[in-house]
Amino acid sequence: MDNREPVVEVMDPLMVEVMRNKTPQERLAIAFRMWNSARVMLRGVLRQEHPEWNDEAIDREIARRISHGEVSRVEQ
Repeated sequence: MDNREPVVEVMDPLMVEVMRNKTPQERLAIAFRMWNSARVMLRGVLRQEHPEWNDEAIDREIARRISHGEVSRVEQ
């Protein structure tokens, strides 16, 4: 278990207002694009760190990291 202190990030009040004015569909689309960007960036890092890994190994590691290890529990 990770014993780090939690970090609380405070949003800029202007950004809060912008997000409040978005529809639920717009907020979901923003979240999906952020999630997708994280996957793309992580894929690039993993390809550099592990050039010997195939696509399946990369996808498995991305899923493990994004799910905080929960995918490994399902696979077992």
